[in-house]
Amino acid sequence: MNENSDSKMEQKLVNQLAREFLQEQRSQRRWSVFFKGLLALYLFSFLAIYISGQWQNSGFGGEKHTALIDIQGVIAMESEANADYIASGLRAAFEDKNTAGVIVRINSPGGSPVQSGYINDEIRRLREKYPEIPLYAVIGDLCASGGYYIASAADKIYADKASLVGSIGVIMSGFGFVDSIKKLGVERRVRHAGESKAFLDPFSPQKEEEMAHVDKLLDGVYQQFIDTVKQGRGDRLVKDDKIFSGLIWTGEQSLELGLVDELGSAGYVAREVIGVEDIVDFTFRENYLDRFAGSLGASIANRLGTALNYQLK
Repeated sequence: MNENSDSKMEQKLVNQLAREFLQEQRSQRRWSVFFKGLLALYLFSFLAIYISGQWQNSGFGGEKHTALIDIQGVIAMESEANADYIASGLRAAFEDKNTAGVIVRINSPGGSPVQSGYINDEIRRLREKYPEIPLYAVIGDLCASGGYYIASAADKIYADKASLVGSIGVIMSGFGFVDSIKKLGVERRVRHAGESKAFLDPFSPQKEEEMAHVDKLLDGVYQQFIDTVKQGRGDRLVKDDKIFSGLIWTGEQSLELGLVDELGSAGYVAREVIGVEDIVDFTFRENYLDRFAGSLGASIANRLGTALNYQLK
């Protein structure tokens, strides 16, 4: 009797454990399905956002519009105001069959002369390829240095009366700590191959011949800047050497100097100059999917470089 009772209890316990195991398995499968569904929804949302952005930037609408490209902030390879992004937006705007005119809206303190030069060249190329589509630059709060380098490629430049315009020049700056480390009793130790490899070292004395070389470099880039502005603005510029002194002026003063053509906003240019009030934004902006792909690519590249022990320092 006791043996039967013990056997039944064991069987009952085994059955209970089996049921609980099966329930746990079903529960895990349900959670697995739930999380897989959630991940699929998450990825689908990213895809929808990406497609929506591409559709919006394509300008498909069947009606004429004014295309807008924003250049905001420092012009540099690592910023959103880089030549690749700006050029992509410009090409998309010009290639769209419904684009009646293009506005490049600039609010920038300047930046890389190389990136600014790339954008200037691309604007000139597209204007030549699509001569029937005008391109106007509209200045916001600030259009200085590299920003104006880009603006000078436009058919016309518009600004607000209080905008700050100009700063046509080139600068290279730094600090020198030669006397400071002497007072502190610090010994500078630097080794280099190449006589002038360390010529910009802030802890070493400057050499006249090396500084003359730097001045020559700056003068060369500066002359390129002047030539580009003169090519774009032509006879509209007032003959005044102060224009290329590195100074900045208000929109009203810039109008008198020939740095801008008229006072007006992007809305004004679209409505009154181009004649198409509807504005479509063609500014290339990195979305979440692009950032994810970029970070994934960088991660793969880093792992591959580590595996191959390939480094440049």
